[in-house]
Amino acid sequence: MSDPGQDLITITQRPPTVFADGHGAWLIDEGGKRYLDLIQGWAVNSLGHSPGLITQALLAQSQRLLNPSPAYYNRPLLDLAGRLVAISCFDRVFLASSGAEANEGAVKLARRWGSRRRGGAHEIVGFEQAFHGRTLAMMSASGKPGWGDIYAPMPAGFAKARLNDIASVERALTPRTAAVMIELVQGEAGVVVADPGFVRELRALTAERGVLLIADEVQTGIGRCGHAFAYEHYGIEPDVMTLAKGLGGGVPLAALLCKEEFNCFEPGDQGGTFAGNPLMAAVGLAVVNEVCRPGFLAGVRARAEQLSVGLQSLARELALVGERGLGLLRALVLPADVAPAVVAAAQALEPVGLLLNAPRPHLIRLMPALNVSEAELGEGLALLRQALNEVLR
Repeated sequence: MSDPGQDLITITQRPPTVFADGHGAWLIDEGGKRYLDLIQGWAVNSLGHSPGLITQALLAQSQRLLNPSPAYYNRPLLDLAGRLVAISCFDRVFLASSGAEANEGAVKLARRWGSRRRGGAHEIVGFEQAFHGRTLAMMSASGKPGWGDIYAPMPAGFAKARLNDIASVERALTPRTAAVMIELVQGEAGVVVADPGFVRELRALTAERGVLLIADEVQTGIGRCGHAFAYEHYGIEPDVMTLAKGLGGGVPLAALLCKEEFNCFEPGDQGGTFAGNPLMAAVGLAVVNEVCRPGFLAGVRARAEQLSVGLQSLARELALVGERGLGLLRALVLPADVAPAVVAAAQALEPVGLLLNAPRPHLIRLMPALNVSEAELGEGLALLRQALNEVLR
């Protein structure tokens, strides 16, 4: 089959499938084949593909106001910011378009605060294997092996510690440290969950040393882990948080949140042409209002338990290593580096395909829509069993 992407700049290896439609948990390609999607845009489509709620929000807002510029207030911007403040421990919000942009904003905020309150402190301590985005600075902030060599020279000022190792954090902290930046679940590293005891120690250590704690909840925020935000699972409050992916439910929307005492940007320090545009903000408000209802979040926790139990059953049945995760962000650990083959076999299943992700050669990641049904998850587990059997046996 010829490459349908021959006119695109090469950024990744894609299968030749071209998707045409998506509804809920399902995608349909141009040939009419259906696929149960357990990736959902890398945890982006919190309400599945093309939910009516987002369609209605886009249509209604597009008929009123698209972008008056970030130099002026608009009602969806104010309403979404107010809603995020109301459901979180934060006081201030900046809206952006991507997780990398929000994380860049968090680093800029920390450095602005460090220049004022900590004698010019500017270094950010991150973690090995972390992923914070694909801008140059966020590639430096990330701990992905090899990223320091692709676009050298890289921006400086980013130190690394090891997740779940508080002593390594203590060694990385210096008088120049402005903040520690953590993913509470390292998604790209293979759904590596931060230990609750470690996170509590980290919160205490950063408070004691007077440095900011930044929670990168780009992938874990807005219901993905069974609460509005993953930090609630740990019983701590960060100083700064970033959101994206599920916040927009499929549209480009991100947010930087901070407590009042860290609201230190001066006019002109931060901005963006599309920052806080009403079209995306209206969608985000609709998504947050739906996902962050107690009844909805209870459903997320129920489906997370179903998925976890189902993956554990597969692990026992097929002699796999096991499963791990938090909420509806989970991973199945395989006994060999065959995850890409499992992904390919799952997509090729007939008559219905299954879409999975392999962030590591030995690991399958699952990120279904937060409103996936019990029956759909059951079907997904059955299809996954078929693909695993094809590859492993």
